[in-house]
Amino acid sequence: MEYIEEFDKLKTKVLKYILFKKRTEQEIRQKFKPDTGELLDNVIQELKNCNYINDEQYVKKTVDEYMNLKSLSIKEIEYKLISKGIKKSIINNFIYSNKEELLQYEIKSATNILNKKESNMNNEDIVNYLKKKGYMEESLKIAIQNKEE
Repeated sequence: MEYIEEFDKLKTKVLKYILFKKRTEQEIRQKFKPDTGELLDNVIQELKNCNYINDEQYVKKTVDEYMNLKSLSIKEIEYKLISKGIKKSIINNFIYSNKEELLQYEIKSATNILNKKESNMNNEDIVNYLKKKGYMEESLKIAIQNKEE
């Protein structure tokens, strides 16, 4: 009986945490670190079964959000997702299945940054800056061509 009460109490805490904002499994484990063990594993598994925790959906939603609000390279998106505790295999599957759309986004982002920075920096410095940010060579070439047209 005590196990069921503890389980429900922890489940309620975790649910409040993930309903406020979608979270990854790793974020939940970090937040509830003192409650680690079989109880937390069982709560997470039940919430996964009910689809409250789904790292694949989290990746899609987060990437869509980044694409609407920020100018990032595919590499930067990948690093941000890894820092959230998403498994590399999930990230790679998403990138592979959405490669074309992500490439178009990266080209658009590179073009935006080129246009913003052109008044302060020369083209070579901007390209080096973008390379450091993880932009692919082909995306940069296309962005520069688009800018020159």
